[in-house]
Amino acid sequence: MEVWLLNHLSTLGLAILMIGGVFVFAALGSMMTRRKFPQVVKGTNNDMVGVLLGMYGAIYGIILAFVVVAEWEGIGVAENIVANEATHAAEIVRGAAAFPEPVEKRLIASVGDYTHAVVEVQWPLMRAGKSDSRATESALQGIYQVLQSYEPVTESEKTYYAQAVAHLDDVVSDRRDRITASTSELPILLKVLVYGGALVMVPLTFLYGIPNRKAQLMFVGSVAALIGVSLLLTLSLDRPFAGDLAVPPTPFKEGALAQFWQ
Repeated sequence: MEVWLLNHLSTLGLAILMIGGVFVFAALGSMMTRRKFPQVVKGTNNDMVGVLLGMYGAIYGIILAFVVVAEWEGIGVAENIVANEATHAAEIVRGAAAFPEPVEKRLIASVGDYTHAVVEVQWPLMRAGKSDSRATESALQGIYQVLQSYEPVTESEKTYYAQAVAHLDDVVSDRRDRITASTSELPILLKVLVYGGALVMVPLTFLYGIPNRKAQLMFVGSVAALIGVSLLLTLSLDRPFAGDLAVPPTPFKEGALAQFWQ
């Protein structure tokens, strides 16, 4: 459900859904509370409710901050993984000139096949949260076959051959990390704390009595809007390869790899 929302709604659409939904819920809840419990409007229990709001708000705020920061760091980690994988693939292309022309062409073509498989096949799967390592397995094996079938002769070839093998190992490692990151999400317990906490925090504001109706709605609405923004951030950052804030495959189309997209 979360992946579908991220991929089918823009950030503006998600904002309207999350922030607007929480705001409407808070406004309707506040008006119903005022109507059914007129004594709340007098504010006789405001001292106790204020303490509860302050304590619960502090705890909930810490949880939200932890979740948002962790998810933002996850986005950064995913971007670094993608950049590193593309860099190692590009280094194989750059070093291929040290080999005989037939080997050079085969190696570059194999890296090109892998690059296209990553961007055109595996990326849409990652965006849908269904990444499969088999999507790029055959293309990756193609690079291995080129290197395994060639025996370097000169010292220069041996040096660049060792570097190419090392870069290929790094590509495999980064590929595994990228696939793992594409399927990562908040643990169920944290989701319960974030979304369940909002269902407790917002109704608490209904119990804080303010005689003026407009002032009451402003108070409840501002808290609801803040919580809505926090929930929007939590949802938008939960999946690093889905939604408008998704990590793009741009590094696989730049530098030495740009030739495969011309």
